[in-house]
Amino acid sequence: MHRRRRGGRGRFPIQPRIGRKPLAESMTPEPRSVREPIYIDLAEAEALRLVDLEGMYQEQAGVSMQVSRGTIWRLLASAREKVTRSIFEGRSLVVGLQNENET
Repeated sequence: MHRRRRGGRGRFPIQPRIGRKPLAESMTPEPRSVREPIYIDLAEAEALRLVDLEGMYQEQAGVSMQVSRGTIWRLLASAREKVTRSIFEGRSLVVGLQNENET
């Protein structure tokens, strides 16, 4: 998976190092929702794992993933929003796939 820059200018984003791929590829609420699933990037899932599960500081997670602390902050904010939206809207959460339509 290659990350794409947003807009036409600037450098290409650094591909974060993923230490461990999640065992689950998706989470589906019960009863099953027919709404569009929410897609969470592997880098977002890895940032969540390192900071929220392993208890690392954002700086430590950045070193582990070979990206800046600012990138970790952005990944965490996006991942937390997606997980929360999935819970409260009853939508499936799919890990590791990207949907071009997702905002």
